[in-house]
Amino acid sequence: MNGISNRTETASTDPSVVAPRIIGWFKDNARDLPWRRDGFTAWGTLVSEFMLQQTPVSRVIPRLEEWLTRWPTPAALAAEPPGEAVRAWASLGYPRRALWLHAAAVEITERHGGIVPEDVDDLLALTGVGDYTARAVAAFAYGHRHPVVDTNTRRVIARAVSGQAEPAPPSRTRDLEAMSSLLPHDRSAAAAFNAGIMELGAIVCTAKSPRCDECPISDICAWRAAGYPSYDGPRKAIQKKFEGSDRQVRGLIMAELRSTHLPVTDAEIDGLWPDDEQRARALSGLIADGLAVVAPSGGYVLPH
Repeated sequence: MNGISNRTETASTDPSVVAPRIIGWFKDNARDLPWRRDGFTAWGTLVSEFMLQQTPVSRVIPRLEEWLTRWPTPAALAAEPPGEAVRAWASLGYPRRALWLHAAAVEITERHGGIVPEDVDDLLALTGVGDYTARAVAAFAYGHRHPVVDTNTRRVIARAVSGQAEPAPPSRTRDLEAMSSLLPHDRSAAAAFNAGIMELGAIVCTAKSPRCDECPISDICAWRAAGYPSYDGPRKAIQKKFEGSDRQVRGLIMAELRSTHLPVTDAEIDGLWPDDEQRARALSGLIADGLAVVAPSGGYVLPH
């Protein structure tokens, strides 16, 4: 790939070599991202992790900066209605994340004195925080030694260690064990490796066009040594296309709700999408998810 000829030899991915090489590569090649800068807060890390779920970095950065300017602490967000969080979420997609982040801010304020907790179990107890986010905050904001596994991490390990073009569907136990076997014992090195292997998967060992000639571990990559075999294992379900989907209709209704502080009428919603059944289904789903509320005077508003 990109100038690297196919091979048929076998490769042995030495765990003691992988981490130092990736850490060294990351030191020289890491993108300048807000959450990697000195002084970035644990609250900022938590907000960024919520925003980065299923959303490209380029779209997150401007929204993150707006959020942290407006709400620099969990208490600042908790003091406002949840609808304001949904409004500020704008076009990031999957707006339930905004509701969950607001709920987490309230919980942090009430349970932890306004300080984002550093213990993984305490983080997991917050609304909307899953295993990845909890470990990411504990590792990147507080420097604790935890394996942190995202899609990019899984892809690098699948190729370099397992010799597979793609990772198998996620498995918490298997994925954490695979990352733990490569994780340095030193806390600062572990944090750097967690970030570095994610970065490697994001910008070099990409899903569709890996740049193997730029990879710091290409010479010990099991997939490269095997001649880049195609993946023939189980796959994740393919997400339905966005155009014409219920997600698109939900997005149109949410955009209308965010655009005003007044109730949005049924007539206004009717004009957003021609399919009555699909439109009604999307609106009902938003109400069930707590993203839209029936106003006392009629119409619909963001949660308050």
